[in-house]
Amino acid sequence: MALLGGCGRVGAPSFKATDITGADYGRALALTDHRGQPRTLADWKGKVVVLFFGFTQCPDVCPTTLATLADVMKRLGPDADRVQVVFVTLDPERDTPAVLAPYVTAFDPRFVGLYGDRDATARAAREFRVFFQKVQGSTAGTYTIDHTAASYAIDRDGRLRLYIRHAQSAEDVTADLRRLIAG
Repeated sequence: MALLGGCGRVGAPSFKATDITGADYGRALALTDHRGQPRTLADWKGKVVVLFFGFTQCPDVCPTTLATLADVMKRLGPDADRVQVVFVTLDPERDTPAVLAPYVTAFDPRFVGLYGDRDATARAAREFRVFFQKVQGSTAGTYTIDHTAASYAIDRDGRLRLYIRHAQSAEDVTADLRRLIAG
């Protein structure tokens, strides 16, 4: 056991999620929030940001992820004010501000939904290495979107730090965010 003490970064916190500190992606984001305000990651500097890409008509991954994040915010108590959950829609055709606003705030009124046109959405997804692909439905005019099912945590200084798997428990995410809040 003592031999493992030299592995990894000295003094680095131990996270439950995958530590991606130093990644060369996930540095920029420029979209519009569900209230019509232009937003960048710099708007939340000083807070820990949890960023998730999805769409409002998602039947499973998106609502369960947002429900887990709402649970995390409750678990954080007063520290939740030091965290910003951001949902980026991958479906700008259907996820208008009128659809996005009640969707994200139903999970927690502090959550922010971001949208952009097709090109801005594709740029944001590329920047965070998020896969997404429109898949035609069984009837004309219907579709779903296959997409990456993980979230990212960005520290108070705006640095990408964690890749949070979809199956990560609220307890684990809460512990990781507490570490990031503490700096």
